[in-house]
Amino acid sequence: MISIIDSGGANISSIQFALNRLGVSANLTSNPEIIVKSSHIILPGVGSAGSALQYLKNNALIEVIRSLTQPVLGICLGMQILFDFSEEDNTECLGIISGRINKIKSQDKQVIIPHMGWNTIENIENDFIMKGIDPQSYVYFIHSYAAPVGNYTTATTIYGSPLSAAVRYNNFYGTQFHPERSSVVGSNILKNFLEL
Repeated sequence: MISIIDSGGANISSIQFALNRLGVSANLTSNPEIIVKSSHIILPGVGSAGSALQYLKNNALIEVIRSLTQPVLGICLGMQILFDFSEEDNTECLGIISGRINKIKSQDKQVIIPHMGWNTIENIENDFIMKGIDPQSYVYFIHSYAAPVGNYTTATTIYGSPLSAAVRYNNFYGTQFHPERSSVVGSNILKNFLEL
């Protein structure tokens, strides 16, 4: 059983459609019992860190998510809230990955915030969900905040400066980009995740 955590985000239907294209159906749920029993869990997110954390608190999901031992994939804001803290709304996050999410800053006037559109990923680590993904593959981003490159980084992108495009800590995976909107590359990443 695959579950998408109902985090109040706006990208949930596109994730469901992407999974359907892979021949997979998923529960959309905020029920802790269903989430805990799931084989794979997706934590989506579009919006602000503060509102996402408040939503998870209101639904008693903070400790549930922290305790998960099965594969978990955070997408966009869902990835960011896996970290300790986000500069967005000065938000204490889930604290699963050590680090801080910061607003994208650049002196380059060509770097427009939010980072929105197709960009390449580089420095791809030998990580299972990135299996078969070539360097310089294009994926779709939309975000104003980002994780710096750290020991959790499994792929990077350049937008003014290097940023984490994908991360991993134990059974928790994250993509700053939207695999559900990233054509064949994104489909392959979702397929790899579901094969974990």
